[in-house]
Amino acid sequence: MKVLHNLAILGLLLVFSFIELRAQEALTLDKALQYAETESPDIKQSLLNLTRFQKNLEAQRAALKSRFSLDVEPLNFSRSRMFDSRVSEWYTNENLQTSSLFRVAQPILFTDGTISLNNEFGWQKSLSDANNSESKVFYNNLYLNFNQPLFTYNRLKLQLKELELNLENANISYAMQRLNLERSVTQFFYNVYLSQMNLDIARDEQENTQTSYNIIKNKVDAGLAAKEELYQAELNLAQSKSSVQDAEVSFENAKDQLKLYLGMDLYTDILVFADVEANPVSVDLEKAIDNGLASRMELRQREIDIETSQFAMIETKALNEFEGSLNVRYGITGDNGNLTQVYDNPTKSPSVALSFSIPLFDWGERKARIQAQEAAIQSEQLNYEDQKNEIIIGIRQAYRNIQNQLNQIDIARQNETNAQLTYEINQERYENGDLTGMDLNLYQQQLSEMKVAYAQALINYKIELLNLKIQSLYDFQTNQAIIPTELYINEEK
Repeated sequence: MKVLHNLAILGLLLVFSFIELRAQEALTLDKALQYAETESPDIKQSLLNLTRFQKNLEAQRAALKSRFSLDVEPLNFSRSRMFDSRVSEWYTNENLQTSSLFRVAQPILFTDGTISLNNEFGWQKSLSDANNSESKVFYNNLYLNFNQPLFTYNRLKLQLKELELNLENANISYAMQRLNLERSVTQFFYNVYLSQMNLDIARDEQENTQTSYNIIKNKVDAGLAAKEELYQAELNLAQSKSSVQDAEVSFENAKDQLKLYLGMDLYTDILVFADVEANPVSVDLEKAIDNGLASRMELRQREIDIETSQFAMIETKALNEFEGSLNVRYGITGDNGNLTQVYDNPTKSPSVALSFSIPLFDWGERKARIQAQEAAIQSEQLNYEDQKNEIIIGIRQAYRNIQNQLNQIDIARQNETNAQLTYEINQERYENGDLTGMDLNLYQQQLSEMKVAYAQALINYKIELLNLKIQSLYDFQTNQAIIPTELYINEEK
């Protein structure tokens, strides 16, 4: 029975170990980037914003097509008391009406006008006590109507162009978000890698400290060393254990930040694998700047801002402007008590209306608003020039940082080698009793710091290479230009 009980416990332990093993996911940088492409909250938010502008443009284009509408008035009853000045008498009029209006309206993009075909059909009963007469008729009014604004800008074209620019801007923002996503994921990923390395180094340091503690304890027990050395070794061991715990906390926090940015399940345990060896890459600064100025999407965004501000100028100039409107209508109207005879005696009903709005005096409002908008346009043009300068400076800084990081890698590599040799020499001195535990602990800490500094220098070099790729939109590792338009979402999707 006891054997069965032990087997059951062992089976449960194996099941839980299998579940825990499955929950841990090995993560490389490429895999993290692929995961973020679909699950990152930032990408999802940018994609929703892109979808919003795309649907607004689709709606505006749909509004340019023919519109069909039907207005129905099932019941309209009125009873009113009126005065007839011809005979100087009051009379009561009672009216009962039901009607419907069918309309087909077509906006005209080229002229900003509207042409519509309308048909109004109804039945009316009217009773008046002025002459004790009652009228019951069917009526139908079929007419074609054309309305055209005059001496003003084309609002339909302007609205459509603004929405097209908004969608292009959203596409650019989405493409830029995807590029920035690579930088952010890389940064978070290497933070986890560095935290993982710090933990490994802290554990190695604890093992070395434990070995030193065992040596000095044996010496103290044999009477070959003073107890003060044992106390110091115990203190060093406690500090190394504390460092391991701190490193474990930092490691878990870094993993949570990475999972949050990637959109992963926070309860999934991850283990990162990275190749941080730095292979020097040849970089042509002039080529990087030329490609950046030719391809950076922020410049197109600034151009869109300038175009949008010019549209705002068109709207501003339309304030208190001289404008007109032309309305032409032609149709036939018929009425009869018999439905089938409504158009037996039709009446033609042409009409032409021409109207003008003439501003006289606005106390300088229009002039001031135009001047304000001119300043806004100049500001957007300055932003465009500033953006070009920022691109050049950003590429130059990334280039300088890359060259500097190559030097830092060489220095950090040599420092780690020297620290390792120094620690090994002094560990031997410690074992021979020629060095105190406090001094050996300093050499151990120095070695740990140099290992971390070397790993950080390698990571910084890779991040700066990525930064240059994003700044210049050119990958010098593969010698290929990054075409921003390939990142855009197809507008037809």
